[in-house]
Amino acid sequence: MTHEAPEPAATPEAPLDSATSAARAVRALVAGGVVDVVVAPGSRSAPLAYALAEAEAAGLVRLHVRIDERSGAFTALGLALGARRPAAVVTTSGTAVGELLPAVMEANHAAVPLVVVSADRPAELRGTGANQTTVQPGLFGVHVRAGMDVPAGDDPGRAVTDALRAAVGAPVEGVPTRPPGPVHLNLAFRDPLVPGGDGGDRDETLPGDGPAETPMRIGSVPTTGTADLPDPAGAGGLHIPDDSRTVVVAGHGAGELAAVFAAHLGLPLLAEPSSNARFGSSGIAPYRLLLEHLGPAITRVVTFGRPTLSRPVTALLARPDVEHALYLPEPVAWFEEGRRPERIIDSLPELLTFAGRGEDGWLQAWRQAGATAEAAIQSLLAGEERLTGLHVADAVWEHTDGNLVLGSSNPIRDVDLVAATDWHPLEVFANRGLAGIDGTVSTATGIALAAGIPTRVLLGDVTFLHDAGGLLLGAGEAQPDLQIVVLNDGGGGIFGLLEHGADTTTARYGAAVERLFGTPHTVDIASLAAAHGVPYERAGTLAELDTAMERPITGRSILEVRTERTTLRTLHARIRRAVADVTAP
Repeated sequence: MTHEAPEPAATPEAPLDSATSAARAVRALVAGGVVDVVVAPGSRSAPLAYALAEAEAAGLVRLHVRIDERSGAFTALGLALGARRPAAVVTTSGTAVGELLPAVMEANHAAVPLVVVSADRPAELRGTGANQTTVQPGLFGVHVRAGMDVPAGDDPGRAVTDALRAAVGAPVEGVPTRPPGPVHLNLAFRDPLVPGGDGGDRDETLPGDGPAETPMRIGSVPTTGTADLPDPAGAGGLHIPDDSRTVVVAGHGAGELAAVFAAHLGLPLLAEPSSNARFGSSGIAPYRLLLEHLGPAITRVVTFGRPTLSRPVTALLARPDVEHALYLPEPVAWFEEGRRPERIIDSLPELLTFAGRGEDGWLQAWRQAGATAEAAIQSLLAGEERLTGLHVADAVWEHTDGNLVLGSSNPIRDVDLVAATDWHPLEVFANRGLAGIDGTVSTATGIALAAGIPTRVLLGDVTFLHDAGGLLLGAGEAQPDLQIVVLNDGGGGIFGLLEHGADTTTARYGAAVERLFGTPHTVDIASLAAAHGVPYERAGTLAELDTAMERPITGRSILEVRTERTTLRTLHARIRRAVADVTAP
């Protein structure tokens, strides 16, 4: 009788030391297309810091060091936006991870592939009261596309690869396919946290084939040329009506397709600044003021992207007598299926048929009203003795030929009201995922660093002060070409334009409204700039403003323009009356 020797028992792989584990994580990040990594200092994350330093020395990644994790996360968000690829932020354990939540939330709703890499204590220390230890797995909840908790000693390579695929919206086994967005890699490390004398496993840290190219989508509708659109007269088998009274609304992230579509069909285009569609023959600059007068004739609306700025547009989209279609060729991050009432269309031929070609005189009526309203607004502004936010918005748009970042609250709405449609900056960015004011300086810094394109950011004083920490760059860190234009009206001006600024409210709660919503301050921005070593200038006239913006943007600088907040509501009321006087039949 012959007996076969039993199969030898599988030998479990020896746990990886922290240096090797971190090296493999960095190798997987590089192989997955990550080029920019923002690192905040910390002890538990030290293995990652050393591995990243090795990778940077080999020319595989670019490191950006920030002491403030919150600022670091928004910098990584801006890097991902500006370069259109995943960017990572690395933190130590404890409260450092919690500092990332605002940027993760924004990345979730804006479909930005932000890769959070948090270091953690090993399992045996969790729940024991160990210093700087909390429950990090699942910390970001519904705001991440995938969360990977890698135990100490395990090889993190597969988890990193899967996380990156989820970040760009690619299929991952066991993870539902969703739009691009943030992911969380929680990597536990045991002591020792400092590599040995040879610097760890150098072969693990330095892959010879360099970074891979990973396709990346941010959630914008893909752009196209007119050659890709069927002829609106009906070529290609389509029957497209030619008596439409449709308007095209281009919200945040719509892309140039919205402008091409509107021009192709002869339809008015109502485009927000960060739609990157605010150009072309169909563009109507002061559209939100015209909706009161021309809006009742609208029968259909086609929406590209996500409108977030204007109450008149919101009211238009809610009208029961107007048919509404939303163009969605792929899933988006900003709403759940079945939660919106409009018709969802994912093909251009169907969208063309729905929209129809504008009836005779339809676009011309809007263009004529738009030109007349623009002239009325410019005439009114020319008569103002002091600079206003609208003057600044107009100048910023006109003088920006690189990238433009717009802060939330009034600045982006000022641009929306006055920005011409015959000129467009290279690309317009804004944190409109949740439309918060936080992290704007840091986001703009990341955008400027991403591709080395001169960038201008327009933001209010409260938005600027909220992220003043974003001015802090360590000695030797890369300096962006970034001009920060601060519209300083000494507080939160937007609330004066809302219900809080109405006479009936201020008569009863005047002091409380100013304190709780106006949030007045007396911060000396020049001193703040000097403390951070950032060149500063102040513009008090339109000529000074134009001169400051005509100079090339090299390095960082701050341009402050002081305006008056108490007259803001009256100014906008006068503009509405001026437009009504020249538009109403």
